[in-house]
Amino acid sequence: MIQYCEIISPLGKMLAAARDDKLVGLWFYGQKYFPATSGGSKKETQAGIFASLQNQLTEYFARKRQVFDLPLAPAGSPFRMQTWLLLQKIPFGETVTYGELATSLAAPEGKPPAAQAVGSAVGHNPLSILIPCHRVLAKDGKLTGYAGGLDKKAALLQLEGIHSFRS
Repeated sequence: MIQYCEIISPLGKMLAAARDDKLVGLWFYGQKYFPATSGGSKKETQAGIFASLQNQLTEYFARKRQVFDLPLAPAGSPFRMQTWLLLQKIPFGETVTYGELATSLAAPEGKPPAAQAVGSAVGHNPLSILIPCHRVLAKDGKLTGYAGGLDKKAALLQLEGIHSFRS
């Protein structure tokens, strides 16, 4: 059974979801693709994985953490899973473009997937911040495509010291 917990962040309340002590979701309230939470239980107290998540997010927002050390178990198609694994390799304080991600996802014998397909996979990332989809920009350096809202994407990038993007 999936358990849910409300997480507090400087950018607003978030909903965390875990199954078998592994995080399966972290969303800003009101974001695109916010899950329906029926069928799970909501924890009012923060223990175990939820306490670790809250602590690590607090450290991240205080600029004391650059890498998360939490067990993640997102669910998605093989293409989405491959995209999300690649997102996790983008270092703190750096960005890539959707096109660069597409090139990295290209099969050795084939051409890369369309940047739009990559954008869709990035947009459906169920673990906001932890899988850093906010580090992906349009080819012209513009902010685009953050399910939690472009204001949150800009704030996350600025927190990481990235100020050279176009809004």
